[in-house]
Amino acid sequence: MLKDKNDNSFEVVRKYFADYLVKSGYRKTPERFSILKEIYTFNGHFDIETLYLRMKKSKYLVSRATLYNTIELLLDCKLVTKHQFGENSAIYEKCFNFKQHDHIIMLDTNEILEFCEPRIQEIKKSLEQIFNITIKEHSLTFYAEYNKKTTENNE
Repeated sequence: MLKDKNDNSFEVVRKYFADYLVKSGYRKTPERFSILKEIYTFNGHFDIETLYLRMKKSKYLVSRATLYNTIELLLDCKLVTKHQFGENSAIYEKCFNFKQHDHIIMLDTNEILEFCEPRIQEIKKSLEQIFNITIKEHSLTFYAEYNKKTTENNE
């Protein structure tokens, strides 16, 4: 579908989505492309409500239903990925040509920290050999709290 999969420009992402819509029999609507642009100009994770409010603030007239439906299309064509961290609502992030990374959820601040640890790839390869399998994707999430600095009186 794409000539250069290493090109991460929005126009490449837009064309990829347009090709997917045509191939799958969906209409190429301005609302869908506005949602795609809003997602791909935002850095970080988002939920539907945050995306809705950002679009409303930017004067886009998009309903929540359109957002949910478009997110499903973006998930299906692998332009967005969905995370379910604990009991929180679904969180999304753009993922076109993104390198594998994992997450640390800070329980005390609700921050989402991302990291890439090369040893995880070694574990993946080892598991594939041990079990004679091919791991297609993985998700690793740590839940943490910042260490509290304690002041102790040495009496």
